[in-house]
Amino acid sequence: MASGYLLNRGAFTLGIHCQRVCRNISLSQVREKKRWMKAYTYLMAKKLKLEGPPPPTPRSQQPHWDYHAEIQAFTHRLHENFSLELLKTAFINPCYLQMEQEKRKGLGVESETAALVLKDNVQLSKKGSAFTESFLIDWCRASFPSLPAIGVESIVGHLTSPAVITYVARNLGIEDLTMSAEFPVPDDVLCSTFMAVIGALQESSGAERTGLFLRDFLVTQLIGKDIFDMWTVVNPMGLLVEELTKRKIPLPEPRLIRSAGASTVLPLYFVGLYSDKKLLAQGPGETLAAAEEEAARVALRKLYGYTENRRPFDFSPQQQQQQPFIQSASN
Repeated sequence: MASGYLLNRGAFTLGIHCQRVCRNISLSQVREKKRWMKAYTYLMAKKLKLEGPPPPTPRSQQPHWDYHAEIQAFTHRLHENFSLELLKTAFINPCYLQMEQEKRKGLGVESETAALVLKDNVQLSKKGSAFTESFLIDWCRASFPSLPAIGVESIVGHLTSPAVITYVARNLGIEDLTMSAEFPVPDDVLCSTFMAVIGALQESSGAERTGLFLRDFLVTQLIGKDIFDMWTVVNPMGLLVEELTKRKIPLPEPRLIRSAGASTVLPLYFVGLYSDKKLLAQGPGETLAAAEEEAARVALRKLYGYTENRRPFDFSPQQQQQQPFIQSASN
């Protein structure tokens, strides 16, 4: 009896103590998502579906933008010594100047009182384009002396095509610094801006540094490219006959080397080209004509020195190229 009384009194005392403690502690329920989140997300998704994504805004219209600091960062990022004034001029396109003049006319500002003290990049773009073309032609002739003139033109045309130029320019961050009337920057404007940057580098650092810049960023786009992806040859066998005739080599003779599945839906033939009883090249194909054409392409790659197993291009810095010669001379 007494023990039951003491047990009940202890439980009552503990309950009062817990109530006093709980009064001082505010308990709030924490959920992973708020109650309004579902309706808000649904409305935003519906608005995005009706209106579409917002138009892209240039980096210059976003917060924390300092154009002068970005220009300096661009020079340090590329490890090139640009003249800042020339580099700023290289990013100013004629369409941007025309847009600014139209804005000032719309605001009623006289052109004489508030004239634009800016110069476009037309001259720099022409100079950079001419230097780029001449450098790439000389590099191709030095790297592939057996390649004919039409092949050199095809490679240079590929490297100076808008697709390659815009790809390189966007990866270098030139699009964010380009002053253009439209955004995203059109491909032709971006190409001219890239050529203007080349012209500014030539005037700032000279032709040697500009050539290394083109070698590092443009010529490297040839890695993994086949010559006939850039040069369209309609009749490979005819071209091969011409090349062998120039070199006074006997004409090629196509012969079937081996075949598999000739009576199936997917046959495979291997045709070899022989000249003076020597195997020049061999190529596969689903038909004899396709295999002969592929063998002619393989033979042309061997003649021009543009095979898949050729020695890789040397894109190492100039100092690293000179170190072996210095070490050999010291020994």
